[in-house]
Amino acid sequence: MQQLIWFRNDLRTHDNTALSAALQAGPTVAVFLLSPGQWLSHADAACKIDFLLRNLSELQKNLAHLNIPLLIRQAEYWQQAPEVIAQLCHEQKISAVHVNTEYGVNETQRDAAVGNTLVDQGILFHSHLDQLLFKPGSILTQSGTYFKVFSQFKKVCYSHLHSYSPEPTQRPHAQAPLPLSSDPVPSAVNGFTALTAERQALWPAGEHAAQQRLAAFTEHAIADYAEQRDFPALAGTSQLSPYLTAGVISIRQCLHAARTANQGEFASGQHGIVTWINELLWREFYTHILVGYPRVARNRAFKPETEAVPWRNSEKDLLAWQQGRTGFPIIDAAMRQLLATGWMHNRLRMLVAMFLTKNLLLDWRLGERFFMQHLIDGNLAANNGGWQWSASTGTDAVPYFRIFNPISQSKRFDPKGDFIRHWLPELKQFNAKDIHQPRVSADLLNPSNYPKAIVDLAASRERALSAFKNLPRQHS
Repeated sequence: MQQLIWFRNDLRTHDNTALSAALQAGPTVAVFLLSPGQWLSHADAACKIDFLLRNLSELQKNLAHLNIPLLIRQAEYWQQAPEVIAQLCHEQKISAVHVNTEYGVNETQRDAAVGNTLVDQGILFHSHLDQLLFKPGSILTQSGTYFKVFSQFKKVCYSHLHSYSPEPTQRPHAQAPLPLSSDPVPSAVNGFTALTAERQALWPAGEHAAQQRLAAFTEHAIADYAEQRDFPALAGTSQLSPYLTAGVISIRQCLHAARTANQGEFASGQHGIVTWINELLWREFYTHILVGYPRVARNRAFKPETEAVPWRNSEKDLLAWQQGRTGFPIIDAAMRQLLATGWMHNRLRMLVAMFLTKNLLLDWRLGERFFMQHLIDGNLAANNGGWQWSASTGTDAVPYFRIFNPISQSKRFDPKGDFIRHWLPELKQFNAKDIHQPRVSADLLNPSNYPKAIVDLAASRERALSAFKNLPRQHS
């Protein structure tokens, strides 16, 4: 009975639940659907699609070692997926299709439609838990609802991890060769430009590259992660998020590596390692939020009352933020890092998001979309969760008055100005004291090409506090 594994955001052969299940059930063929129209509608970044295609090419090589042909099919939009998959099943006499479950309204609707079409034709459709440690709906409050606060969610996750630790599986054994050849993997698709070799080199593709990055992090940096993760000039983070988003590495592999480095402990042991495990659980939490509160996948605020925030309209301020020309060096350096690399340091993601939503009082949805259009690790659940947390429309347990000051944050987390100088070379002549707020330094010539601050921090803070303070109260 021939099996089909339909790859999506799970581009690996090691520790792939659907792949293992398919091979155990019978001879297996693989397929990937190119959906550039759908990707454009989701605002996926060109660098993200370039990374996906490069990883798809590496996946094909790894599948060849298992004698699994990888077929490439086109489904411009996901509405076409049922027809395309059903046709392939008919051609290859497939008896069952295996996928790893994806989350989000569009993904859920797509898989339900494909499953219904296949069942009508007598073909089984198996969806496997793989992207998460825990199935959504299995980590609930005592009243049976999805958690809204991370600290409470985390506590229950740890209690489950101590009694059940999901271990990664090895790559399966090769099957007997099939009389079917793989299709060529394109280097680019319509609507998305391929990256330069220089940009691609920042993010090497493939499982081996991901495993190397994980090994280097756990060996050299994870112990100091809690102390160094907030300093963007340091190599203090794993930078594994693009690989997790594309599924080139699994959360189980990451958790296993961290636990091994922590002598088998989860919630105790080395502070740096526990802090990083917490970050893995944040990704888990935001995906559970996506499932439990699907309004966030429909461009709505997690806290319904915050739909009434009187956001400003200012194309000028939005453009200055997008281009990294706000006059606040740490904000501008962060945005230029994003534009140049497709990635931004996590502390800076919070800073620039809070600056846009609080100091500029611009709608978080504008920032969320811009991030998706530029991030190589763009992930709906994590990106939406992070933006809504920063905008005080989301799951943050601290009320709306949490507003980071970009200058004091800059002095604290880039004390020597090294990160700023790297991305804003026009400020390199400023010393460590003045670089965080260059235009208040009367004794120094202001660089002619660096802009004035576009907003007064104190006044904008009061404006944001007032906007949130006067919201009508609602019960969700």
